[in-house]
Amino acid sequence: MADMQEARNDAVTPYKDAPTRTITAGGVTFAYRDLGPRTGTPVIFLNHLSAVLDNWDPRVVDGIAAHRRVITFDNRGVGASTGSTPRTIQEMARDAVTFIRALGLEQVDLHGFSMGGMIAQVIAQTDPRLVRKLILTGTGPAGGEGIKNVTALAHLDTVRAVFTLQDPKQFLFFTRTADGRRAGKEFLARLKERTADRDRAISLIAYNNQLKAIHRWGLEQPHDVSLIHHPVLVANGESDRMVPSKNSADLARRLPNAELVIYPDAGHGGIFQYHDQFVTTANEFLDRQEARAAVGA
Repeated sequence: MADMQEARNDAVTPYKDAPTRTITAGGVTFAYRDLGPRTGTPVIFLNHLSAVLDNWDPRVVDGIAAHRRVITFDNRGVGASTGSTPRTIQEMARDAVTFIRALGLEQVDLHGFSMGGMIAQVIAQTDPRLVRKLILTGTGPAGGEGIKNVTALAHLDTVRAVFTLQDPKQFLFFTRTADGRRAGKEFLARLKERTADRDRAISLIAYNNQLKAIHRWGLEQPHDVSLIHHPVLVANGESDRMVPSKNSADLARRLPNAELVIYPDAGHGGIFQYHDQFVTTANEFLDRQEARAAVGA
């Protein structure tokens, strides 16, 4: 009865009110939030550079959690999770798998945004049976064009933000057009909707380690992503400066079972600027695969 009551409560709890929980595995205590109905395949959200639990757009989380279980978490050394942040994407992927298995989950869907999309690609190759399908947003493949420049770009836009009294994400995630600026301000306002039990900000050491991991990913020889046979939804804005948008097209072309969505007049945070459209597309993608699995069973 308690489990049924918890499931009902989680199904109606918005992300801004979802409790922060912890679970310990592999010597790490992971902080996470878990919401949505306990039906279907859970979706694990893999976060971007410098992000903690509070950096997920609540409209995206709530929109997907309205139909299925969604779990967000801080990987090792990030936010309220313990340990030291790794300096490679591969190590981050291993930690993410440790967290997923600690929850007792046998199969999940992965939504990886930016750095999280890099982690998702590795998990799909190292632990293919753990993954049912992938949503890769604002991300690119190993060795992708321009990815090695993320560190310099992040530093530049952080300085710009300081001198203009703005959040760096206004520059990093959104275009400088009128629509882009407005979308950025609305996104940043949504991130402040949670007023209680907020996560701990990422440490400078963890942030620098993440930058090193992304830089190394950008310098790697291209991976054979044709080995990823899972259904994949790839999405991005048409003017992504952090992970140039042509990387999304490259991923979609090289993955054997992928579809591509590109949002106009949008940057790295295209899925946040077009959150309504993205949520609809993501849910249709997830439902369509579930329907096929049911027919084939």
